[in-house]
Amino acid sequence: MAHPLPEQSDNLLADIRSSSRSIRERAGITIRPESIQRLLQSPSFLTSFQRVSTQHGLTLPLNFSSPLDELNVISLVSILNFGSGYRVPLHAETQRGAWDNIRLLILSMYIGSTGGSEDDLLSAKGMQQLTESKVAELMRINVYIEKPHKQIPGVTLGELGGPLYELVKLISGVLVQTGELLEKAGYPSLGSFVLEALKEAARKSKLKHISNVQVFLDRLIRFFPAFQDSCVIDGRPVYLFKKALFLAHAITIRFGSLTSPPFPIPDTSQLPVFSDNVLPSLLVHLGVIELSSSSLFQSIFAEAGFEQKVIALLAEPTSETYVDKATLPTEGPCLTTDKACILRAAAVDACEMIIEHAHETDEPEWLKDIRLPELDMWLWSVAKDRADYRKLERFVLRDTVFF
Repeated sequence: MAHPLPEQSDNLLADIRSSSRSIRERAGITIRPESIQRLLQSPSFLTSFQRVSTQHGLTLPLNFSSPLDELNVISLVSILNFGSGYRVPLHAETQRGAWDNIRLLILSMYIGSTGGSEDDLLSAKGMQQLTESKVAELMRINVYIEKPHKQIPGVTLGELGGPLYELVKLISGVLVQTGELLEKAGYPSLGSFVLEALKEAARKSKLKHISNVQVFLDRLIRFFPAFQDSCVIDGRPVYLFKKALFLAHAITIRFGSLTSPPFPIPDTSQLPVFSDNVLPSLLVHLGVIELSSSSLFQSIFAEAGFEQKVIALLAEPTSETYVDKATLPTEGPCLTTDKACILRAAAVDACEMIIEHAHETDEPEWLKDIRLPELDMWLWSVAKDRADYRKLERFVLRDTVFF
C-alpha cells in the first residue's frame, strides 16, 4: 500500500488540513455549526476541559541520566504509539489499553538495559534484538492460543496466534526496522536522530522563514516508514501523520516550559490533532460528526448520534459517572483501512472547526485561548475519564502501525 508524502515541508500542515477536509466532504460526512456549539456550551465540556486537557500521560517513573536519554524514551513511546485495534484483547489479558501497555513495554526495555552496549534495548543495536518472543516477554502477555490436537481427542496444544500475537509482530517489526535504519545511517539511538532533526529544524526555520515544526515533521516522516501515516483514496492522498505530530508535541510538553531547554523546541501551538480511533469515535457519539448523511457510514455506530443519547453524554457529570472504570470495553465496528482513514480525517477537520467556533465564542472567556493540541488531549483523556464515555464503542482497525 502506498503511503504518499507531501512534496514540500513548508506545506505539510496545510496538506494535512486540506486533504482531511476534502476527503470528509467527498465522503458526505456532515459537521454542523450548531452541533459544535452544543458541545462547546455543554456542561460536560465546560466542567472538564481545563482539568482533563492537561492529562497527557507522558510522565514516566524513570531516573534519566540525561535530557537525551529522556528524549530517546519519549521518541520510542511515540513511534510505538499504536495498537488501538487491540484494545479489547489487551484489556482482557492485562486490564490495560494499548497506550498503557506500550508505556509498560518501554519501562521494561529501560529497566532491562545496561546502557552503552548491545544490551541496551533502547539503542539502535538493541532495538534489532527485540524479537517477537522478547517483546511478548517484556509486555508480559501470552501470545499462544489453545487448539485441539488433530489426532488425540481431548488434548490441546498451544500455538502462536491470536490478536495479541499480531500486535507483538507489529511492535517487533517497527523496532527492528527502526533500529536497522538508524544504525545504517550512523545514529546510535532514535533520540540522537530526533535531536539532530530538532537542530536542523531550528537552523532551516531561520534561513527559510518556515515553521520549525514543519521541518522537524518532514525529517521524521521521510526517514521512518513507521511515521508515514497517510493513504490514497480515489487517487487522492490523505495525510494524517498522527505519531509524528504526537512526538513533536510531546517534546514541547516535556521540555518547552523549561527556562533553558536542552535542545530547540518545536512550536506545536498550531498543529492539527493527532487523529486515531478515539477522536472520531467520540466526536460521533457526542453528535459533532454526523454519519447519517454518508452512504459509506450509515450502518456504523448505529445507535450513536441519537438526540437523547447525545444530550445525556453532554450533561453535567454526576458522581456515578466516574465509577465502574474497570469494566471490560466492548469491541466496536471493524473498518477497512480506507474507511478508518476517512473517519480519522473527519476528526481532523471537525477539530479545526471546533477551535474556530471556540475562538468566536464570548463566554466563557477562556474558550478564546484553547488550541488544537489541548482539544486533542481533552478528547483523548475524557474518553477514559468517565465510565459512560469508556463504554462507548470505538471503531477498530488492526494490522496497522499508525494508531
